[in-house]
Amino acid sequence: MSLAGFLLILCSVALSALGQTCFKSGVDRVQFAENAGVLAKGAALVLSPWVLGGLAFYGVGTVLWLFALKRMDLSLAYPFVAMSFVMVAASGVLFLGETLSVTRVLGMALIISGLCVMAFGR
Repeated sequence: MSLAGFLLILCSVALSALGQTCFKSGVDRVQFAENAGVLAKGAALVLSPWVLGGLAFYGVGTVLWLFALKRMDLSLAYPFVAMSFVMVAASGVLFLGETLSVTRVLGMALIISGLCVMAFGR
């Protein structure tokens, strides 16, 4: 895997992780009227500035992903989407005050190990 391809994937996945963080932050801030219907609740969620920001991060990340796919095989690129599990967990800790259990950290270490094998293996 080339450095440029790896950086495109890394940026794409990081933007997706930031998008997820914005989604969570946005839905946590939205409050519904007690008698609000499903459509009103859905509109309030989608029109949250944080959710809209998350969608923007996803949009830019998708464009970078397309550039990455232009450079490498899908079968090599796609497994690196698993980095999002690690990045979202880190983002949750850094920006949302979430905590990580030992088992989650071990699971993320396994993900990272597997990605290293794929990236550097022939």
